[in-house]
Amino acid sequence: MNIPNTKQPRIVIIGGGFAGITLAKKLKGKSVQTVIIDKHNYHTFQPLLYQVSSAGLEPDSIAYPIRKIMKDKDVYFRMAEVKEINPEKNYIQTNIGSLQYDYLVLACGAKTNFFGNEQVKKNSMPMKTVPQALNIRSLMLQNFEAAAITQSLEDRKALLNFVIVGGGPTGVELAGAIAEFKRHVLPKDYHDLSTDDMRINLLEGEKRLLNGFNEKSSKKAEEFLNELGVTVYTNTFVKSYDGLKIETNSDLEMESKTMIWAAGVIGNPIKGIPADSLVDKVQRYKVDRYSRIKGYDNIFAIGDIALMETEEFPHGHPQVAQPAIQQGKTLAKNLIRLINGEELEKFEYKDKGSMATVCRNKAIVEMGKYTSAGFFAWFVWMFVHLFALVGFRNRIVVFFNWTYNYINFDKAARLIIRPFKASQKEKRIAE
Repeated sequence: MNIPNTKQPRIVIIGGGFAGITLAKKLKGKSVQTVIIDKHNYHTFQPLLYQVSSAGLEPDSIAYPIRKIMKDKDVYFRMAEVKEINPEKNYIQTNIGSLQYDYLVLACGAKTNFFGNEQVKKNSMPMKTVPQALNIRSLMLQNFEAAAITQSLEDRKALLNFVIVGGGPTGVELAGAIAEFKRHVLPKDYHDLSTDDMRINLLEGEKRLLNGFNEKSSKKAEEFLNELGVTVYTNTFVKSYDGLKIETNSDLEMESKTMIWAAGVIGNPIKGIPADSLVDKVQRYKVDRYSRIKGYDNIFAIGDIALMETEEFPHGHPQVAQPAIQQGKTLAKNLIRLINGEELEKFEYKDKGSMATVCRNKAIVEMGKYTSAGFFAWFVWMFVHLFALVGFRNRIVVFFNWTYNYINFDKAARLIIRPFKASQKEKRIAE
């Protein structure tokens, strides 16, 4: 892997998401050698992936080169896929070679959870990465093009029926974004198609949307979606999907050429750590309050892959950005303390609230006891996400895109750069 030998402690971080990037940034200038490994050469701002998939933003607006973030002589990046960990001999095996470590941090995130349904996994569209978001964008636009030329009313309706499974923030935001596309773009770009033929359905297995929010916020989000013409089904599980027909646990059946799966995530573990260190159901590593994987003194896990049980969070912290960022900051301090033989600091999560946007001027924000829904919440959502983006250029580009979209009721990134084909279905899951 061509990493220089060093007398400094070598810290290897697997994963360039929120947790891994935060940790690496906090280790800069700390007399350690830091190596970041990720299969992509960029960091993805995942909260805005849905805007890429719905043609609101270009992918380079929410992605940023890892090498550009890590400008330090003792920080190294390698684009590679880790195949196995050897905890006994302290090295990792990747597709480009092996590497010894003094301290290993797993920040490899999560992947889409299909709950063991292989048919759904094969035929639905996940949205966890930039390539997957581009697949959805291409398929959506291709369906509009196909609907414009088909002579069959049934085929047209199936092409224009968008089904989103999962009523969390991702599903709610994506449903709202596609509904805005229907309202503002479809009549202008595809005037030969009837907006009445386009349907957006949101399916949620729980009794309400946004299950992590309070009931008032959930009801408000559903109201916003109903106003946009989105049909919401709760207590509804998908049993099967063959690429056209959707069957659920209720009497509901429908036909759709596009089913987007946003129904949850599962950890993305790496071979080599014993199975008893994993919580099998969610595939997350069990860690103590210092983020150490149980049974190891020099192997840590942070972010979505880590499950830290506390009194307040008996099932682990939410798999969102803030816990990952905060764990990265605390672990950076603790690694230096560990190297210096000092006492470690327990991780304490500071909940900064939850938020989800539905469409222009309509969002949900919860911060402690404060709850807001509507324009002010939407403004707060935009402000927080804009300044959380990595890179000044990305903030400017996103700001101007949002301003343009707001003034013109438009989604400018309506480009089929790489057409999506049914033969790509297996590849799209691994991207």
